[in-house]
Amino acid sequence: MSDKESAPASRDARAAVHPSAPDPRTAAVPRTAGVHPTAPLVAIGITCGIAWAAGFRSYMVELAGPASTFTWWGTFGAILLPGAVAGALLGWAEALRRAGGRRGWRWLALAPLAFAIAPMFMPGAIAALLTEGLGGGAIAVSLMGMGGGYALSRRGPLWARLLCGLVSTALAAALILTGPGIAGARLAITEARGAWFATLAASFIIVLALASSIPHRTMPPR
Repeated sequence: MSDKESAPASRDARAAVHPSAPDPRTAAVPRTAGVHPTAPLVAIGITCGIAWAAGFRSYMVELAGPASTFTWWGTFGAILLPGAVAGALLGWAEALRRAGGRRGWRWLALAPLAFAIAPMFMPGAIAALLTEGLGGGAIAVSLMGMGGGYALSRRGPLWARLLCGLVSTALAAALILTGPGIAGARLAITEARGAWFATLAASFIIVLALASSIPHRTMPPR
């Protein structure tokens, strides 16, 4: 065998013993697109949900004034717990959305209903709702979250999104303007305190609607 014939064989032997780095132009890309951290997103959702509910509790305190009271069930069971549940469901929805979705996952858009359901477990809550309208605010919050989320999602018929947006906006305006009617002139929109109260309520409603739009959003390209 000549030197010319043995040279390629020698190069092949050296390559087998000392393999070179793969060519980045032809190397396969590891399949990591399907790995989606569900637990961290759910944990983030729970944290945000509790923070939202705890912050919105200040709206109730301001509305009730000196008559506002704190109880274990009324505060933690009927307000913070549904905030955690709604946040967990929306965090899970985001994890599913990133993973490409699954059958029925868009039903998680009903997550804000937790705010309306939890207060109904309080003693006499249903009777108070039917006879005095107490608890109607929690139902309005749920409807604003779901309707506002759908309106902001840019998914579905335009007329349906406009209708949901109008209803949610009307409920939000009623929630904001409730202050002077219940608490008196101290929460008038023309006063600094009243303007702060209106800003607080509006910002919380917008944040809830943005979070509630997650189950309606389009899935990322695979």
